[in-house]
Amino acid sequence: MSFGDPNNPYGQQPQGQPGYGQPPQGQPGYGYPQQAPQGVPPQQGYGYPAAPPVSPYGGGYPGAPAEMPGGVKAARVMLWILGVLQVLGGIAAAVGGSAFVDEMSKSSSEFSNTEGASAALTGVFVVVGIIAVAFGVWAIMTAVKTATGGNGVRVGGIVYGSLVTLGSLISLLGANVFALVSLVLGILVIVFFAKGDAAAWFKRPRF
Repeated sequence: MSFGDPNNPYGQQPQGQPGYGQPPQGQPGYGYPQQAPQGVPPQQGYGYPAAPPVSPYGGGYPGAPAEMPGGVKAARVMLWILGVLQVLGGIAAAVGGSAFVDEMSKSSSEFSNTEGASAALTGVFVVVGIIAVAFGVWAIMTAVKTATGGNGVRVGGIVYGSLVTLGSLISLLGANVFALVSLVLGILVIVFFAKGDAAAWFKRPRF
């Protein structure tokens, strides 16, 4: 049986022998991608970047939440409530306290004759009011920055919640039952800001 001209590379090849452009069995041919074994994911080709890892929070980068977590949203609302109440309470303490001292000065001759007593008590009410307003502004600014701020906002919120909790405990010892509300809100702010999803939210990359 003749296989043609042996000097002709395009002639008929013997059966079972690799022909022109056909790779030998068991070896990948030149220019042909090698198939990966079953169960092994295909490898990326040369020059093609690997696909980015999928974020468990649904974002476009690893570990970054796509939207504000529910606990952070709840803490933000609580900060708004605490901030507004403290601002209103501070204004009421400064204005109402001053009016109260003036009324006492008019109705009590002994109090009005005491040198500097009226001014000192008015100053106490004003200082207390300013401190309350400052804390309220702190809470409001933390709530505003929760959407765009970094980890410093989270730390500030935890510190604020801790101070509110401490102040509420002291007020409860003085039989102020209304401090129970601020105590609960302060503890919840600490808990929600200390969670892992809150840390991921405030530490997320910003572009």
